[in-house]
Amino acid sequence: MTTPLYLVLITGMSGSGKSVALAALEDAGFYCVDNLPPELLESFVALQNDRPRTSRKIAVAIDVRSAVSLPGLPERLAQLVKSGVRLTSVFLDATDGTLVKRFSETRRTHPLSLATESGPECGLLEAIRSERDMLSDIRESSLVIDTSLLRPALLLHQIKDLVAHSTQNLTLVFESFAFKRGIPMDADFVFDVRMLPNPHYDPQLRHLTGKDAPVANFLALLPDVVAMLDHVQAFLNHWLPAMKKDHRSYVTVAIGCTGGQHRSVYLVETLTRRFQDPWQAKCRHREFPSA
Repeated sequence: MTTPLYLVLITGMSGSGKSVALAALEDAGFYCVDNLPPELLESFVALQNDRPRTSRKIAVAIDVRSAVSLPGLPERLAQLVKSGVRLTSVFLDATDGTLVKRFSETRRTHPLSLATESGPECGLLEAIRSERDMLSDIRESSLVIDTSLLRPALLLHQIKDLVAHSTQNLTLVFESFAFKRGIPMDADFVFDVRMLPNPHYDPQLRHLTGKDAPVANFLALLPDVVAMLDHVQAFLNHWLPAMKKDHRSYVTVAIGCTGGQHRSVYLVETLTRRFQDPWQAKCRHREFPSA
């Protein structure tokens, strides 16, 4: 029996890291095509299906350069899934400020900036906002990864880990973060745990993280921490079945504290263990550069 074709679609904002993501997929054994026009997607998939000895794992990057045919992309993807193609759709995003900085540093021209007659900075912001609007429908149906604070090496790791563990079941991604560095753009739900006791004020715990046993043991004994965990779990248990019924494949739950080192990390680690069954649960920690 022929293995179903596995298609990873990479879309997102210009300057958000799509070339890095494609490189990660190529390293993972995917046959990759950059900037494929959406109207050629079905033909490309059919060509791969007709070649049984070729890779059954393909990755395609589609971006705003295909502006005219972008509106029809969601329907094309739905038809491919109905035909038996296994699909993972990934949308890379970043804040407007981050994108402006990246374009300024690389001196690249935004694909939509040629359509504006304003000054360079104003024109670039206008192009970014226009692009965000054009891609909004695709973003809505994709797993969103916020690359604003991600180094390329960490994005490579996240993409490889994603495709290595991708299943047909709904995937929960629990992410810890520091409020002082902003809320992750890829979060579906955000929980603020800054009201919980902070291990940072204990000199013996300050240099540790929520992954270390002394911090975990300290927090596990606090009634408010236990209550917060139970409340988040009850909320997700109530709504996840409805989200799966609505054909959601990924749900990102962001949990933030002041520094993203102790409380949020402990809650993310604990919730990931609690939700391994029946869902597929993964955790990541935004403030750990080497995670």
